[in-house]
Amino acid sequence: MNLMNRLDYSEKRDFIRMSIGAKITVRAQGANLDGTCHDLSSSGMQIEAPSKLRVGEQIDVTVPSHHPTVADLEARCEVVRIEAAPNDAQLLGLRIIEMDGIKIG
Repeated sequence: MNLMNRLDYSEKRDFIRMSIGAKITVRAQGANLDGTCHDLSSSGMQIEAPSKLRVGEQIDVTVPSHHPTVADLEARCEVVRIEAAPNDAQLLGLRIIEMDGIKIG
């Protein structure tokens, strides 16, 4: 039996997440906030930002590419999970609604 067959569903899902630790910009409630994207998948991301958001809110996230021939990733997201983080920040689970102008799901 291979490793993937022995893992439960949540562990399999974690295998396709990319841990990136990238600095990002979050546009929420009329303000731009600096944050960190901890991980990214094809349908969502986990970020940390100094915010007071609520589940169900929609925000815009920009992940800069830092490469002259690759555009920044621009995503419209819905907050689906919130955890408290240090320094009045929130750890946010996001569902990607639209990426670079293309509707997702």
